[in-house]
Amino acid sequence: MRMAYRSDIGRIRLVNEDRAWAEKTDSNMIVAIVADGMGGHQAGDVASQLAVDTFREALQGSSSTLTLEERKTLVRQAILQANETVYGMASSNKQYHNMGTTVVAALLQPDNGVVGHIGDSRAYKWRDGVLSQLTEDHTLVNELVKSGQITPAEAVHHPRRNVLTRALGTDELVEVDVRGISWAPDDLLLLCSDGLTTMVSEEQISLTLLESGLDLDAKADRLVDLALQAGGDDNITVVLLHHADDTVQEECAT
Repeated sequence: MRMAYRSDIGRIRLVNEDRAWAEKTDSNMIVAIVADGMGGHQAGDVASQLAVDTFREALQGSSSTLTLEERKTLVRQAILQANETVYGMASSNKQYHNMGTTVVAALLQPDNGVVGHIGDSRAYKWRDGVLSQLTEDHTLVNELVKSGQITPAEAVHHPRRNVLTRALGTDELVEVDVRGISWAPDDLLLLCSDGLTTMVSEEQISLTLLESGLDLDAKADRLVDLALQAGGDDNITVVLLHHADDTVQEECAT
């Protein structure tokens, strides 16, 4: 397994409220998470860091002998535990009132994996030259698209495209989307905050991942650079996980 991680504050924001982490566990599984905090200075980065730390702790010591369904339950419970932690902090500290975060996370074994998410941070799988979005944005605009009120093209520039319908830490109870995925040699998983996907098209992402002259670190750099070149309106975070025989990096985190 190869891993690459990049995060950039962007060209507009004063604070990077994104947090991410990826690691190969003692049981030979890969765990990764991206969280995009919200709530203003301090609150957003506190929420995202709490979510990452809680998720990480919840997955420590996980056994590779768990079934796919058991691992789906494990990821869901870890994200719900993170929700409880962030919500508790926001409820008991006035300065953190209404803080929250998106989250997208993955737990991978050699032949399959689990992806869980809340919000509009995304997971994509790259296989045989095809980029597939694995997550569905929990946003007002996506609901409008699904109901036929606006087109996908209109959604790209909609004035309320950043309004979330679901986030981690803003409510005591939250629904987590969790799915199993196939995971085969040479597959690549991309986890990212919306600072990438609102600036960089899926076609541009595909062309970057297709570039044979770039190693994984260079591809992560290229994706962040593309978002910056497009305006860099938000924090940008990218985690790339490549199903390969050798390991370039065993852990990456902020």
